[in-house]
Amino acid sequence: MHPATTLEEDRAHLPFPRRSLARSGFDAADPLFNADLRDSTTYEQAREVVTSHASRLWTEATRTSANGPVDDRPLYWARLTLSARLRAWNPTFELDPNEHAALLRLWERASRGITDLEFPPGDRWVRVVVTGFDPFGLEEDLECSNPSGAAALALHGWTFPVGERTAVVRSALFPVRWDDFAHGLVEDALATRHGVVDAALTLSRGRPGRFDLEVFNGAWRGGGPDNVGVGRSGEIPLPDGPGPQWTRSSLPVERMVEAASGPFTVVANTEVVEVPAHEDQEVRSPRGPSEGSRARAGGGGDYLSNEIAYRNTVLRDRTGAGARSGHVHLPLTTRPEEHVPMVEQLRLLVAAAVAE
Repeated sequence: MHPATTLEEDRAHLPFPRRSLARSGFDAADPLFNADLRDSTTYEQAREVVTSHASRLWTEATRTSANGPVDDRPLYWARLTLSARLRAWNPTFELDPNEHAALLRLWERASRGITDLEFPPGDRWVRVVVTGFDPFGLEEDLECSNPSGAAALALHGWTFPVGERTAVVRSALFPVRWDDFAHGLVEDALATRHGVVDAALTLSRGRPGRFDLEVFNGAWRGGGPDNVGVGRSGEIPLPDGPGPQWTRSSLPVERMVEAASGPFTVVANTEVVEVPAHEDQEVRSPRGPSEGSRARAGGGGDYLSNEIAYRNTVLRDRTGAGARSGHVHLPLTTRPEEHVPMVEQLRLLVAAAVAE
């Protein structure tokens, strides 16, 4: 018996997602995927189908994001439509439940660009990973776009000079779901890359009118509901055991603030919420955590934006690779046409982050 579709997948059948897919042409992906799944006669064939269609979806989303306003919503709604199709699929051959689950995991990773985080070999390249998030807050605004997802799509494949070398950007998108993080999705995506990348910047949707360069990340989940209505609270569960209460960005935030002039304010944010050592009450500390304190919120809060920043910087420290790593909260924009000036200013921030 197959698992039921998720709350997220069910939203994809509402009128706005269907219109979004039709306008963008991404609605053509579903019948093609369905036909190829139906024709699969072995698990190996099904893996090939999932891999090819997921990669095609990602490639098309990044291709259409190369110019003009960037819309991350067709990719989001198409991914959910096809994952629901795969979840409900009844093959003509015997498929083990573990194999079915593996196909769903493969679909998620390949359609998010995670399996495409590959870089050219050689010393002439500065290798940069940029990550964004899916749309969220859909209960209040089903039509919303996530500026971090749009920006990640826009920057994928971007190259620019860094001295005598060339920087190349590869992007990936992450779900707004607590349990995917608890199951190690960030580590699966980024752990091996920390040995080869020069910088790993995580992005998320922030406050109106400003970029926040988050200096400190805390080891705490605040429990806010995610895109499937789940809340999780407590210390962030890491695959290799508990981490430190706090991690710190290794991005050159002062240089980034100076370099990224534009319509939005850029702030190096050092504020955290902590429980000081030998105390029981949490306090807001504008200049970062005190010695021995327990985390309750990093500069980026206590939601998944703080969590991806925390996991990314823990990976940096545990691998010892030394990649410049940190989190950028983007200005709050919710529609593609609003993203354009934000993306252009973000390019200046990314360039400053890896400058020699």
